[in-house]
Amino acid sequence: MTERKPAGMPFETWVDRAIREADERGEFTDLPGAGKPIPGAGQPDDELWWVKAKLRREKLTFIPPSLALRKDVEEIHDRAAQQCGEADVRRLVDDLNARIRIAIRTGIAGPAITVMPLDPDQVVATWRERRTPAADATTGTAEPRPTQPARQRWFRGRRRS
Repeated sequence: MTERKPAGMPFETWVDRAIREADERGEFTDLPGAGKPIPGAGQPDDELWWVKAKLRREKLTFIPPSLALRKDVEEIHDRAAQQCGEADVRRLVDDLNARIRIAIRTGIAGPAITVMPLDPDQVVATWRERRTPAADATTGTAEPRPTQPARQRWFRGRRRS
């Protein structure tokens, strides 16, 4: 901080002197953003500039819910390929179908909803087709694992009669 402005000195002169002295001390060297244009300079003022800056900084996107549903339907097979089992794939499809049904029933913001609930059996069949070649390539053939014999109980206490 600097000292207070002397009483008899004009404000402009005092500010100019403070800037000059700080520059001589080197307080303005190596500042972040030095020599770069001011972001948003020359663009019209926007009320939500801080929201847009936050979205850009966090690398987030905002799309209307109806378009998000459409995007999820397009990506369902890729997301299903990442699942480990058929139950997980069915759960994924059931969750998406529930969101689609709610959107159709209640209506959501954005363009008209053009997607219909998916057939879980069809998605599972596609998941199996994509998965089988990968399983064959890694193990040679997709063989079932040998079953282990049933374990016996370790404690056989006396039976009470």
